[in-house]
Amino acid sequence: MKETGKIWMNGKLVPFKNAKVHVLTHALHYSTSIFEGIRCYDTPEGSAIFRLPEHIDRFFNSAKMYSMKMPYSKKKISDGIVSTVNASKLKQCYIRPLAYYGYGTMGLTPTNNKVDVSISCWEWKMGESKAGKFSGAKCKISKWVRIDSKSQPMQAKSAANYSNAALARMEALNAGYDEAIMLNNKGHVAEGSAENIFVVKNGRITTPPLDADILDGITRDSAIKLLKSNKIKVIEKNLKINDLLKADEIFMTGTAAEVKSVTRVNKTKIGNGKIGEVTKELQESFMDTVMGKNKKFRSWLKFI
Repeated sequence: MKETGKIWMNGKLVPFKNAKVHVLTHALHYSTSIFEGIRCYDTPEGSAIFRLPEHIDRFFNSAKMYSMKMPYSKKKISDGIVSTVNASKLKQCYIRPLAYYGYGTMGLTPTNNKVDVSISCWEWKMGESKAGKFSGAKCKISKWVRIDSKSQPMQAKSAANYSNAALARMEALNAGYDEAIMLNNKGHVAEGSAENIFVVKNGRITTPPLDADILDGITRDSAIKLLKSNKIKVIEKNLKINDLLKADEIFMTGTAAEVKSVTRVNKTKIGNGKIGEVTKELQESFMDTVMGKNKKFRSWLKFI
């Protein structure tokens, strides 16, 4: 990773190399941290952060689920994000707000420890997650089952949830695939390791509902709204493996992934094995939106 600019730590911008935590930080031992992934795009009108208020809301909701008393207001965090991006001098980047139980009492219960907050950003060019953007991703249905929402709050964007996802991603990569698809404990399709999933069949688009143990993805919501604006309805219902294998198209959405196509699941070719027309149109619509060309959704951009 290229060290760029500064990192916001507990209200102050510090040099990139000085942004350090103690090895006895509670979150390092017990995964008691929550975070966000946000994109800033280099548009013709200047740098713009995509759907910042929605990301801030989810950040605070995640903290609440982990009984974290956030020491800063939403405005303070939002302003900190803008300050961090400006300090980086990057025109487009990936932004990572992080809140975690810090150094203090060791043991499982974290609530006596201070909640620390940091904001980092690093260079991330549009379309950098190449697999699925240009040739279609090959996905493996993982042996690892998505964590049940009765076990952990899957609507929280927490480090604990992503250890489950990391196992699935590593399994897929080690087997020669680009990405994993995870099922929940009912055998229904949940999501990718870090993306929501959509299926296109006979012109109908379906995606798993929020109670299928998935993250309430902001890019997922953006895709649904963009499709709706083009008079394309998205149905939220549970999907089986067979729905994937018989799909005309499959695409995934996420902050890092943006909109990416899936052209193979396990050994089965999806559709004609190429990026489908619905996916292509959504990719174009999404890129127009993040670049400020779609006036209907201009409010999704915060120019800085």
